[in-house]
Amino acid sequence: MIIQKFNVIGISVRTTNENGTSSKDIPALWNKFMSKEIQHKIPGKVSEDLFCIYTDYEKDHTKPYTTILGCRVESLDFVPENMTGITIESADYEQWIAKGNLAEGIVFNKWLEIWNSDLDRSFTADFEVYGEKTQNPENAEVAIYIAIQ
Repeated sequence: MIIQKFNVIGISVRTTNENGTSSKDIPALWNKFMSKEIQHKIPGKVSEDLFCIYTDYEKDHTKPYTTILGCRVESLDFVPENMTGITIESADYEQWIAKGNLAEGIVFNKWLEIWNSDLDRSFTADFEVYGEKTQNPENAEVAIYIAIQ
């Protein structure tokens, strides 16, 4: 499926899956986002859905990359200090759905499937969408979009 380009503003961290680093960095990013109510400080939001974006891959999922947690916005004209703005370019994506209890690592488990699949990934920008279907964390549905060649 083709996803048309869109903009996101949020907070970011540079991390890697090596030595379990991302399993500490990404939950810390989520914790900061929630505890500091970043969502309410993002200007020009087009929805309340949360986007967790993985981009700036050094090579592939085994090397460093940047994670950005934020919301879709109309433009990147004003990016608040200490926040990151990014444009996700139009591209071909494959959608994966993680279903179940968020506390049981459904999203991470789906990523393990993706990493072990033979998808022809482009490693430009992949993202998860936390929308209405994640309101009940015990019976959630998270869409994961993987950029493909």
